[in-house]
Amino acid sequence: MKPVIALVGRPNVGKSTLFNRLTKSRDALVADQPGLTRDRKFGEGKLGDKPYIVIDTGGLSGDDEGVDAMMATQSWLAVEQADIVLFMADAKVGLTGVDEEIAHRLRTSGKTIHIVVNKIDGHNADVVMADFHALGLGQPFGISASRGRGVSSLINQVLDDLPDSDEQEQDISQYKGIRIAVVGRPNVGKSTLVNRILGEERVVTFDLPGTTRDSIYLPFERDEQDYVLIDTAGVRRRRKINEAIEKFSVIKTLQAIEDANVVVMMLDASEGITDQDASLLGFVIDVGRALVIAVNKWDGLESDQRDKIKRELEVKLPFINFAKIHFISALHGSGVGDLFGSINVAYKSAMSKFPTPKLTRLLEDFVSANSPPIAKAGRIKLRYAHQGGQNPPIIVIHGNQVDAVPAAYKRYLMNAFSKQLRLKGTPLRIEFKSGTNPFEGRKNKLTKRQTDKRKRLMKHIKSKK
Repeated sequence: MKPVIALVGRPNVGKSTLFNRLTKSRDALVADQPGLTRDRKFGEGKLGDKPYIVIDTGGLSGDDEGVDAMMATQSWLAVEQADIVLFMADAKVGLTGVDEEIAHRLRTSGKTIHIVVNKIDGHNADVVMADFHALGLGQPFGISASRGRGVSSLINQVLDDLPDSDEQEQDISQYKGIRIAVVGRPNVGKSTLVNRILGEERVVTFDLPGTTRDSIYLPFERDEQDYVLIDTAGVRRRRKINEAIEKFSVIKTLQAIEDANVVVMMLDASEGITDQDASLLGFVIDVGRALVIAVNKWDGLESDQRDKIKRELEVKLPFINFAKIHFISALHGSGVGDLFGSINVAYKSAMSKFPTPKLTRLLEDFVSANSPPIAKAGRIKLRYAHQGGQNPPIIVIHGNQVDAVPAAYKRYLMNAFSKQLRLKGTPLRIEFKSGTNPFEGRKNKLTKRQTDKRKRLMKHIKSKK
């Protein structure tokens, strides 16, 4: 499972700017206004030498009332869920009383803490850092999140504190079968579905130790096929669960998605499609996992309500058109058994292997039917394709001027490959690589020869005049 890094600190110290830098995105809202981030935001770390998940949090202002209190609750929950905490401060403002209060509570958290002093540009770094040494949290890191100064060095040093993922992969590999993560918003029916699945089928082993942080892997067999259910739904006895923490434990869900081969995303038919549903599905797509949609609580809906939900699925979630949608009742069991057919198909597609000659022939057919557009230096040429990975399937296309391939043409290739390869239930990724043109040197030489010939001809014409 990917480790988790939480960004905490006072409002407006640059947490969201650093989040965007670490995730190479603009997902977190950034503005020069305190308290803009009021909830936690999760992203996949893309800067640094190791994989990780990063959490952006609302600011800790020291106010125990109203919105500030709710933001503080979210921030401290993020600290509880994190492996490493980056405590951010502002070089322009310097050390404040609120910083000292936050540092005091962080010291009692038992987490690995690094203090990060942001907005260091234009300041004497040694002088600014000296104040923050007094917090007793080790050597401060001086960075400029907006300009990227010191950020790569920071994240690589922080990631060095974490164990290699190879050990965690070995823990996961001991489980045979298709790994399934059942995910969704709180109270959507995950526990009911998990218990229905485990109650209807023969459970080989129930209470196995998880790899990290309370995750439990539940092997079972159905129709002579081995499966492993990754518990994110609270299958453990309720007396062992802190309900408040369980409700906000998004991290456990994100890590289950990372570990899974197939994700079963549950939606609540009685509440419709929410922004939280779309956000979680977006994470599934980013990670590249095979996907099955289970719309729960379907039994009690009137026909007009059912039509409304189906329209919402088309309008709000067009990016999951590759996934099979099931309308179920986890409580009564209707439609639950049908999920496994789609899970098996999605897994088979996600793990498929394709020979290079086949992929190259398909690429030639697609290019012949719809040529790439002309770029600045001429028409884009796509020469051959091969497979670059599984779960999700990755197709690597080699050619020239591949940086100029427009998004619309990339989508065309993705849809064409998915259709011809009969991929169902899994996203497909296309990657482009530039290939060296073996005729490039010859072409330049011919061009020079032609130029010299033109010059001689022009000189001859002028002499005749």
